[in-house]
Amino acid sequence: METQVRILDLEGKETESLDLPPVFKTPIREDLINRVYLALESHGRSPQGRDPLAGERTTAESGHPPTGRGIARIPRVKGERYSKSGMAGAVASTVHGRLPHPPRSEKVIRKKVNKKERQLALASAIAATADSELVAERGHKFNAKLPIVVTGEIENIVKVRDLKKFLQTVGADRDMERVARRTKKLSSNISKLRRSGIGPLLVVADGSKLSDIVKSMEGVSLAKSADLSVLDLAPGSSPGRLTIWTKEALSSLTKNVQNIGA
Repeated sequence: METQVRILDLEGKETESLDLPPVFKTPIREDLINRVYLALESHGRSPQGRDPLAGERTTAESGHPPTGRGIARIPRVKGERYSKSGMAGAVASTVHGRLPHPPRSEKVIRKKVNKKERQLALASAIAATADSELVAERGHKFNAKLPIVVTGEIENIVKVRDLKKFLQTVGADRDMERVARRTKKLSSNISKLRRSGIGPLLVVADGSKLSDIVKSMEGVSLAKSADLSVLDLAPGSSPGRLTIWTKEALSSLTKNVQNIGA
């Protein structure tokens, strides 16, 4: 891997060159990235459970004795001239009955991962963004030399059309077309997306102005260098996402990511 990377402006012209941070030399550990991704993904889940008496607040009982009546021994609701009289209840697989194996609120769903493993997985995921073969294998389409580094002027873009023009300039327009083809809607009159492809990731230092317009672009994500995570760089635990870095974000990697394996 080359130690120098060129810096592009909004028009795609090279302005200067910069030394790549040592984190890009980290060996790519796909197994570790997968482990850390699953652990971090579990942190967004909410515990759920059921009322212990759900489905059992009923008068349903088995006969005494339960045999000799010519009917199943399943508990039935008591009473007469009542809509549920004689109907089965209080057991699983009946109408408004209890669940056979309901989720438990005490179940531990938050997975833990060691700090050094998390740091090494993040460094490995960052290094994967500079591997052209790995990025192409993930399905991204691009016409640029990786990693793509641009000036901080991108953070001043305030219009969607200007951001689309910029992505076309740096060679990510084919990837946006791929995302548009993979994105499907529920129907012609419902705007809610059912499935959206994963497109480029913009890693910036601030990104306060870009955050609003990125939401209007399908598949494009925005992340601050200080908050960078394996969830951003390796969606679905697959490393090699097409990533566009700003010069300031790239310079701050040495401060925010521990240099492991370089």
